[in-house]
Amino acid sequence: MVVKRRLRRFLMPLALYCASGAVVAYFLHHANHGRRGAEVRRELKIKAYQLNQELEAAKVERHQWERRIALLRSDQIDRDLLEEQGRTMLGRVHRNDLVIITGP
Repeated sequence: MVVKRRLRRFLMPLALYCASGAVVAYFLHHANHGRRGAEVRRELKIKAYQLNQELEAAKVERHQWERRIALLRSDQIDRDLLEEQGRTMLGRVHRNDLVIITGP
């Protein structure tokens, strides 16, 4: 009987510590690797940063287009821009012009 009591006195706290350690390990694992864990949060921050960069680039491009459209809409049309647009649409180049192809 004495051996059983000593064994219980030793094994019961050990079992409780192991069970609570397993529960803590479970929650720590899911805190890092779960659906709302630290890794997913880091990936979402990276994706949000990339999307913000795309948004800024789109805003800059939109501002450039709005400026060009404003030049065509105003009372005094910018002749250089009008000539550039006409040559682009017609595919014509003056013989003294220098053509530099920058890409598509």
